[in-house]
Amino acid sequence: MADVAKFIEEIKSMTVLELNELVKALEEEFGVSAAAPVAVAAPAAAAEAAPVEEKTEFNLVLKGFDASKKIAVIKVVRELTGLGLAEAKATVEKGGVLKEGMPKADAEAAAAKLKEAGAEVELA
Repeated sequence: MADVAKFIEEIKSMTVLELNELVKALEEEFGVSAAAPVAVAAPAAAAEAAPVEEKTEFNLVLKGFDASKKIAVIKVVRELTGLGLAEAKATVEKGGVLKEGMPKADAEAAAAKLKEAGAEVELA
């Protein structure tokens, strides 16, 4: 390890021109390049051509609610989830995912009901 430390100390004392010469010599000696790889445009074009799959299942996420409409939000959560009153209240207060893996139409309808009741929701 003493040789490595000595080599590092020698590199620290070199000028920029000397370091440039060292890099070129190492590239020639080992047949490598110190240049950063450049992204090719072809993969980007291929990605654009690939069809984008539309998401079919959504998670209904409660982000928040209007405090003055908490009871209305709890009622809608009970209706959507089938939870009891205490569980629905706790779920509304905690927030987070209400239902997982919902079809798009059902998720949008549930989100609309919750928004109408005063909740802030997101489809994820």
